[in-house]
Amino acid sequence: MTSHVPVPHLTAPTVLVTLVGPDRAGVSTRLFGVLDSFSIEVIDVEQLVVRGQLVLSVLVTDPADAGDLDAAVRALGEELGLAASLERGTGDNRPRRVGRAQVVVLGAPLLPRAMAGITEQIRTDGGNIDRIVRMARYPVTAIRMEVSGADPDVLQATLARVAYEHGVDVAVQENGIRRHAQRLVVMDVDSTLIQGEVIEMLAARAGYEAEVAAVTERAMRGELDFAESLHERVARLAGVPASALDTVYDSLVYTPGARTMIRTLKRLGYRFALVSGGFTPIIARIAEELGIDYYRANDLEIADGVLTGRVLGTVVDRAGKATALREFAAEAGIPIKNTVAIGDGANDLDMLAAAGLGIAFNAKPTVRDQARTSVNVPYLDTIIYLMGITREEVEEADAADVS
Repeated sequence: MTSHVPVPHLTAPTVLVTLVGPDRAGVSTRLFGVLDSFSIEVIDVEQLVVRGQLVLSVLVTDPADAGDLDAAVRALGEELGLAASLERGTGDNRPRRVGRAQVVVLGAPLLPRAMAGITEQIRTDGGNIDRIVRMARYPVTAIRMEVSGADPDVLQATLARVAYEHGVDVAVQENGIRRHAQRLVVMDVDSTLIQGEVIEMLAARAGYEAEVAAVTERAMRGELDFAESLHERVARLAGVPASALDTVYDSLVYTPGARTMIRTLKRLGYRFALVSGGFTPIIARIAEELGIDYYRANDLEIADGVLTGRVLGTVVDRAGKATALREFAAEAGIPIKNTVAIGDGANDLDMLAAAGLGIAFNAKPTVRDQARTSVNVPYLDTIIYLMGITREEVEEADAADVS
């Protein structure tokens, strides 16, 4: 037999009890102790502390002896030096409206006018901000808003425009149980996971860095076919000693926050993949160093200890990156909706579109304009705030590993 726990009727009289003032230990315990003296049930509780200032709200059923409740709560507030208020109504909190979204704002700095523009746009789109929390204070300020009543797709489009006007980044995700599931994070490598372009570093050994960099820039902007541009650039590497691959690997600099992001998300069971238009000898070593689960890149032909200037097999191009994402997700048993793709170039666009969450990271304008989510600060670990993880949680986990 299934037992059912009785709940207050939705139209039953209720009272919202709120205490506001300087935070101190034991406030919630004292308040619940006072409330326990009455024949009431707790319906909802919210507490917030900002810079030592407490806001504690408890929604309870309104007792028959309402006057005594008011007097007891106000006496407690006076004793603790807190402002006490009681507001009566009926039923539960206002029901959440259809359309649930998480809106994360990233700014460095985050100015009041940016928040005003974003919150006004949410209102214009029919949304209501039900809750606001801070995710991080540094290296960027990250604020998360829980929004109801607005279509997440509409918010994504309109808030992107407002964010661009104010020089901040905004990410919109539909709320739901899927947000808490294991995910697969698929990353581009050059100018995303690492700073700079490996092919340009190799070209410098052959004296063609400037020429190759110019072609790379055009390819990343989408002005050239990626596969054709890769063959053209690799041809310039003919005669470069294969040992240059080791030299370049040893000189790689990871994007700030890269290790933090990977370490933090792997703690939660996330899988990682690298999908690169770069070269397997280097990508494989990066994957091993960082504990990456899957990778795919291009193979360079080597003969007699030097690069021949040719690529072996099928080039990992724009379509190939999206294909790799789907294949890695299938291998990991993770739905496409639970994948995250991060990239900066035009050859990443199909991958960003295929993923459940596609993030253009410090991307070229044409990529930023087409991606659903854009992050334009130079810290890769800002991605974790989009996953609902706070800076404080990251630091606590790191400290626990050390102790």
